Amino acid sequence: MLSSIAKSEKIDYFLVSFVDLAGVMRSKLVPARAIDIIAGEGAAFAGFATHLDMTPAFPDIVVMPDESTLTMLPWRIGVAWLTGDLMMDGKLVEHAPRAVLGRQLEAATAAGHVMKTGVEPEFFLLAADGSGPADPLDAAAKPCYDQAALMRRFDLIKEICDAMQSLGWQPYQNDHEDANGQFEMNWKYADALVTADRHAFFKFMVRSLAEKHGLRATFMPKPFSHLTGNGCHCHVSLWDKTGKKNQFVDQKGDLGLSQLAYHFLGGVLDHAQALCAVTNPTVNSYKRLNAARTDSGSTWAPRTVSYGGNNRSHMVRIPAGDRFEFRLGDGAANPYLLQAGLLAAGLDGVRKKTAPGKRMDINMYESRDLGGAKLLPGNLLDALRAFTADPVLRAALGERFHETYLRLRMGDWNGSMAQVSEWERKQLLDV
Repeated sequence: MLSSIAKSEKIDYFLVSFVDLAGVMRSKLVPARAIDIIAGEGAAFAGFATHLDMTPAFPDIVVMPDESTLTMLPWRIGVAWLTGDLMMDGKLVEHAPRAVLGRQLEAATAAGHVMKTGVEPEFFLLAADGSGPADPLDAAAKPCYDQAALMRRFDLIKEICDAMQSLGWQPYQNDHEDANGQFEMNWKYADALVTADRHAFFKFMVRSLAEKHGLRATFMPKPFSHLTGNGCHCHVSLWDKTGKKNQFVDQKGDLGLSQLAYHFLGGVLDHAQALCAVTNPTVNSYKRLNAARTDSGSTWAPRTVSYGGNNRSHMVRIPAGDRFEFRLGDGAANPYLLQAGLLAAGLDGVRKKTAPGKRMDINMYESRDLGGAKLLPGNLLDALRAFTADPVLRAALGERFHETYLRLRMGDWNGSMAQVSEWERKQLLDV
């Protein structure tokens, strides 16, 4: 019982949480004395108050805590975090992000696979008012891996990394990224659901600890036009049901990957334009994907549906003979939908034995000949149209999800188009 864990771990409060379709984490703070009641009945929320496409007439939604997700807040002694699945009237809320991923994991299991992934979320550390990078000395044109800039943020980076170590995530490296004030922290891969839960918690943790240090952390895809945006690369592999054999490994295969790996990759490439709707879910996302060259000399974001070897100018990179790196996703990607979309597309490729086409070992940023590679969507509307036109992803992710998600994101697009920017006024007042 959770109350027994609370007593042994000296937990005073539980944050019982879920992530909605807009990627916002919603929570209730539950005193330890009431946690067994919540574990049995769920923590209740009004669905209309969240981004789940519900009205005030809907019954309560409840989070049924998954005890395996219990995570102590290293920076707030006596508080633990829990997430779980959303229920309504005793039934799973099928379009909730964690449920969408759960269905894909079940499909993978039925086909004899377990997907393991690791994410690389990038973020900016800004002044508390969000006006710009907090470190005035972090002004180099090429600041990536800058030791001095990294060490000036040592206290915060150390606190986050120490927290991950205490939680057993096995973090293994932290670095200053390509933009001024931008950082990335990496921890060991795990089963896709574990990675998604940790990814959601990581974003909460980074923001919380940044505030503690008088800063503001953002995962916004493109907060500054002249700087590299925030990506969220995902390393992917399929394993057998025991989780002990990596099914992507074949030492005799091209670059050490098996035919299964290439079929999975073929599915991801085949559905990439539609996948953008979930891996790059905001209007701002496409200012990262289609950005002009940044101050550092490169956006580091893909522009084509293509793959290469150890080559970061493509949407998919093959860095080693045991996985591939999906470089499309950005910091706004919902942790659960990122995994669900990838798995749905990849499993379709495995079922159909989809060939990924020829590997392109060229610099896609500079080559005029794209070798027939398709361009990624130029804006959110194009991505949503591609998503609408993809019956495979629609069926895999669920009709209710598809309908709800499109309505939510079309609202974002229409809202953005209702705004008149300062750039427009400067350019067009005299036309």
